[in-house]
Amino acid sequence: QVQLVESGGGLVQAGESLRLSCAASGRTFSSYAMGWFRQAPGKEREFVASISWSGGVTYYPGSVKGRFTISRDNAKNTLYLQMNSLKPEDTAVYYCAARDSGAVHNTATQYSYWGQGTQVTVSS
Repeated sequence: QVQLVESGGGLVQAGESLRLSCAASGRTFSSYAMGWFRQAPGKEREFVASISWSGGVTYYPGSVKGRFTISRDNAKNTLYLQMNSLKPEDTAVYYCAARDSGAVHNTATQYSYWGQGTQVTVSS
């Protein structure tokens, strides 16, 4: 299995940027598709982005497409989420997750391994 640790969250103003990182250890990182999800208080966990094992395929929902970019460095066992033009509605705990299949997916139940989350707060 794989262990995941997120970092990079914080408090920013609307319009600013943040980059989240997710460090992986354990089994071969490059064999997993990876995803980012977020959860705001009182809301269900929401899909943010997914990337295939090679990084060649990415997938975003409409709410973040064009503002967020997912990427990975398999040599460093690290996943990234670059978030630009942040909005107050992006405020949530952000989680990275690993999927045993190498293909992207937007459903949380398809991911077997999860990090502990990192808080992102966007003020207006």
